[in-house]
Amino acid sequence: MGKIWVFNGPNINLLGVREPEHYGSQTLAEINQGILRLADEAKINVECRQTNHEGVLIDWIQDLTPADFLILNPGAWTHTSYAIRDAISGVKVPAVEVHLSNIHAREAFRANSVIAPVCIGQISGLGAEGYGLAMRYAIDYQEQRA
Repeated sequence: MGKIWVFNGPNINLLGVREPEHYGSQTLAEINQGILRLADEAKINVECRQTNHEGVLIDWIQDLTPADFLILNPGAWTHTSYAIRDAISGVKVPAVEVHLSNIHAREAFRANSVIAPVCIGQISGLGAEGYGLAMRYAIDYQEQRA
């Protein structure tokens, strides 16, 4: 069975202080603790990472295999990065896109995701619980493939 990877893009490291009215008050460390707890309960291997550098994220994605599973909050790259989209598509890794805020209810430019078409699904607007839902889905997905 592959590994579940949780990758976060730019500015996600500022959770808890950056615009809590949109992103909530939980820090990334607190969200990661919840993810690790779910993985531990399911006895699934998971790793969480965050970067503010697009090329680093692309390198991480290119290291994945189809046996892995990706939970991705691409941050602002959601709307602009065809390179991230192509990396996901190129490695054929199953992926779920996660957003803390409802990207469809905010500024018009945020409503379009260039990443979503190469993902199994998208969770948007449910705050930190979106990561938990994505993890539960990833765990079920991985267990069905085992």
